[in-house]
Amino acid sequence: MLPPTGLADGEIQRLITSTDSENTGLHGTIDAVVTLRLFAQARESAGTRSVAFSPDEVGGTVGDVLDEAVHRFGDPFAAVLAGSKVWLNGSPAERATEVSTGDEVAVLPPVSGG
Repeated sequence: MLPPTGLADGEIQRLITSTDSENTGLHGTIDAVVTLRLFAQARESAGTRSVAFSPDEVGGTVGDVLDEAVHRFGDPFAAVLAGSKVWLNGSPAERATEVSTGDEVAVLPPVSGG
């Protein structure tokens, strides 16, 4: 089970499905990749908002996508990931959840605020 983020599921859904002008830098076509979207500390530790992986770069599960991201971004990203929620296409996901081209994996670290 992944830890809570402090956000309601509806808020997480809105964050994941929203589009913004800063979400740029995807390589290839959206239907030929699995996209990893990063929020808050995950974005800061990786130095990017999103990464597009080709099917050749990642295996067939959410865990494979996350493992490739840890390989690319290193220990600071791994530390943030350890306390984050992971969603696939707007729904909570486990590492064993299968991914396909066109899917979007989102990493949502815990947030604080009032």
